[in-house]
Amino acid sequence: MAVPIQIHPLVKSSQGPRDSYGRAMNYLRISLTDRCNFRCVYCMPAVGMQFQPRDELLTDDELVRLVGLFVQLGVNKIRLTGGEPTVRPHLVDIIRRIKSFDGVDEISMTTNALILSRNAWALKEAGLDRINVSIDTLDPDKFRMMTRGGRLDLVWEGIKAADAAGMSPIKLNTVVLKDHNEHDVHKMAELTLDHDWHVRFLEIMPMEGVGIVYDEGLVTSAETQANLEQHFGALEPIETHPSDPARLWKIPGAKGSIGFISPISAPFCDACNRVRLTADGKLRLCLIRPDEVDFRDMMRAGATDEEILRHLRAGIWRKPWGHRVHEGDRETVRGMSQIGG
Repeated sequence: MAVPIQIHPLVKSSQGPRDSYGRAMNYLRISLTDRCNFRCVYCMPAVGMQFQPRDELLTDDELVRLVGLFVQLGVNKIRLTGGEPTVRPHLVDIIRRIKSFDGVDEISMTTNALILSRNAWALKEAGLDRINVSIDTLDPDKFRMMTRGGRLDLVWEGIKAADAAGMSPIKLNTVVLKDHNEHDVHKMAELTLDHDWHVRFLEIMPMEGVGIVYDEGLVTSAETQANLEQHFGALEPIETHPSDPARLWKIPGAKGSIGFISPISAPFCDACNRVRLTADGKLRLCLIRPDEVDFRDMMRAGATDEEILRHLRAGIWRKPWGHRVHEGDRETVRGMSQIGG
């Protein structure tokens, strides 16, 4: 049965190419690399992770060319992801080149912040507007276990460096896992009391290679919110734009906010405004479905900008309504680090 069109009025915009359901895609998430200096339990398997040869990844020029064509179609919001984007060579130059396109309103980056303190100011000066930091606990031992070796102190230095450089608002993303960090969420939430930061709690997703972790570790947003309200009392709701995947709340009197991202228990596919570009040049139309269009090989075969634009529009037009995880359908094919979250 076809899914009826149910587009929220605030999502309708002249910006961005539209899919067959009328949703305008103005937001592009770009995986700069499938490599990462962490091995988080909900992202990669403990052993057997295979990374792509570097010559299969987009070159800087190929990447920037594609971004320019997306912007030409009306995309105005760019998120750099990975793997871990800070391990990509020439990151500062890539950001500067992307920011030079007329029409790019915002460049953000999702990072683990492990080495962010080294170049936070340079990234900001190049045009990086803000960051999302993946940080699942403030307990150094649990952090080391969940990241399989990560150092919380270095991550914290990166967060402070980004804050000092003016990358605001800083968003801290916490994937909540049963028997890992579900009892630590109030410590993360407490960061919003004195900082104008957004702490967001995410449900784990059933990506390739971590299906068992998903099956055994899913904690719903409702469970996390109930946990927080045992500590802080009732949270105050904050009006949220429908295209924002996080539903926002705050602790009464807090400077910052709390968000719940619920792709499993409360999917937000009807307001989706984003597509993804994988590190090897595939247009990924839905995070948890294998629909892709290959632009790397098209460019390397000599395709013109006009030909690429035509295929971009056609690919976005066939973007699926959403995932079918609630129906037991898992078609990811790739892991999270290969797609870009």
